Amino acid sequence: MAFDGNWKVDRSENYDKFMEQMGINIMKRKLGAHDNLKITIQQEENKFTIKESSTFRTIEIIFMLGVHFEYTLADGTELSGTWNLEGNKLVGKFNRKDNGKELKAFRELVGDELIQTYIYEGVEAKRIFKRV
Repeated sequence: MAFDGNWKVDRSENYDKFMEQMGINIMKRKLGAHDNLKITIQQEENKFTIKESSTFRTIEIIFMLGVHFEYTLADGTELSGTWNLEGNKLVGKFNRKDNGKELKAFRELVGDELIQTYIYEGVEAKRIFKRV
């Protein structure tokens, strides 16, 4: 499928402001801005396997489109929600377990780049990945 492959973060837009809005302290934000994130995406019909590897951790996330699951961000924030496919875009809607507030996430291919967009309490950030 289109999302399949190995991706490495190339650049970020407004990521520090987004992390600040999420309540992440300055030390973790500075580390997060240089996490050297690599992701591998494998799609088999409605099942996605995503391996995330960064300076701080390596995890594997398996989810089915439209099926509720739980996930913990690198900073320890716990989320629950779903990913769905809307057209050619993966759309994630998650709620934080600590405060119930919504985090939206989008993954889409634009040209030869994978764009991940996050929105939390009106603050939008992007992480742009290149295929490796």
